[in-house]
Amino acid sequence: MRRAVAAPKINSQGAPVTVATSAAWQRGNNLRQGEQLAAIDLGSNSFHMVVARQDQGEVRLLEGLSEKVQLGSGLDRDNRLDEETQQRALECLARFAQRITGVRRGNVRVVGTNTLRMARNAKAFIARAEQVLGHDIEVVAGREEARLIYLGVAHSLAANGGSRLVVDIGGGSSELIIGEGFEAVETESLHMGCVSFRQRFFADGRITESGMARAVTAARQEVLSIEANYRRMGWTQAVGASGTIKAIAQVCEESGLTDQGITLEALEKIARKAVKAGSVDALSLKGLREDRKPIFASGLAILLGIFRQLGITHMTVSAGALREGLLYDLLGRFTHEDVRERSVQAVMDRYRVEPAQARRVHDTVTALHRSVAEAWSLNDEALLDTLRWAALLHEVGLTVSHSQFHKHGAYMLANADLPGFSRQEQAAVALLVRGHRRKLPLSALSEWDDEEREPLLRLCLLLRLACRLHHARSDEPLPPLSLAADGKVVTLSFPQGWLAEHPLTQADLEQEQEFFQSSDYRLVVT
Repeated sequence: MRRAVAAPKINSQGAPVTVATSAAWQRGNNLRQGEQLAAIDLGSNSFHMVVARQDQGEVRLLEGLSEKVQLGSGLDRDNRLDEETQQRALECLARFAQRITGVRRGNVRVVGTNTLRMARNAKAFIARAEQVLGHDIEVVAGREEARLIYLGVAHSLAANGGSRLVVDIGGGSSELIIGEGFEAVETESLHMGCVSFRQRFFADGRITESGMARAVTAARQEVLSIEANYRRMGWTQAVGASGTIKAIAQVCEESGLTDQGITLEALEKIARKAVKAGSVDALSLKGLREDRKPIFASGLAILLGIFRQLGITHMTVSAGALREGLLYDLLGRFTHEDVRERSVQAVMDRYRVEPAQARRVHDTVTALHRSVAEAWSLNDEALLDTLRWAALLHEVGLTVSHSQFHKHGAYMLANADLPGFSRQEQAAVALLVRGHRRKLPLSALSEWDDEEREPLLRLCLLLRLACRLHHARSDEPLPPLSLAADGKVVTLSFPQGWLAEHPLTQADLEQEQEFFQSSDYRLVVT
């Protein structure tokens, strides 16, 4: 079926048009009052799930589940997850899946962290896990994990009017964030966690003075790289957010070492008691649960190293963490507060992307998408998001060099810290930017799963057409076009005589026909 493509309206003055003012970015709030949301955190030590409902713009927690899967312990020397660990994880996710049966697909966010960032066979495991859960799994970069942790903490604490240092010690990494209000100002993810440190310094279950000292020193060395910047920024309150830190705080309080929270003096005393016990099995500390014993010494050493290196004397503990941050971030996507949109705008500003050209391509490609979305099965909102972001950022590589700028842009977007984006989302946007001109990136496309490959190729073809149509970078509006898709045949039609009056556009499209053919598609221009 042939559908008309309305000529997009372009700001004729070439003035900056921000992402936030584009009608295409604005969506209706399709989250119904009282509807359930869920967030799942696939941590290196534990898997956590929280279920909540939206109530007057707030998140009301209904239920929380947690299981110690110890995913990080399943990494072998080649950083591959062993089958036994994968089975343990899948069994846990099957139980989680039972609880969220009936929760809408777009209302669930599942995030993998350090172990899935490291595992060489993560993609295969994720495919199995998605089959069990019935929901997509995102792998987030360390700094994005830190941002989400801060968001969860900020929503669980009363406003203090100052800056906070938030610390989260996970199984494979530790996140340190400085923020104010609900905004993370500085985020960092360090390669130290209670599972990885247990394997390095307490592998045989023995807790020795030398092992503890080496673990504390290793933690201090990790923190050293960020110390100067963090001390310069400063904070008025230190907050701990992870299960490991909560366990340490409970020991501090039940042992009578603190009235509330954690102090440096209490940490020093507990470390001495742990060394005196001599082993994990012999640990006998008030408030320490049996299931926390295996990783307690390693978590304690990391926190002690952070306290010493950053000069922390007291830390309070937050009930909120990554999973709560996921819920609030998800809620924001329903209420026009999607941080990914701010990230795209920030990249455009930072790398001086020409806003008028970005908007021309953006508006045209969304119009093209509407014409073929049904015929090409591209109605998924996530696919449209990917296409729009790529259109706005397709020229970001020009800040490096005009030569091969599509490759420079793809590399930048694939490797940048983009708040709100998962690694998969960044990779998809980077792929479209890479493929918007010159040869189609068929080898890169071949690395994607079958169900993702064809939609991405089709998005890439649409973006290429939009870029060709605006090759002249002119404010002159495009004529009324029509676009039709029938399998692998794409027909682009212009008003009679228009192409004859625009021979350069005609030449561009003739060249594009050759590129389409390389991907086994056919472009017909009439």
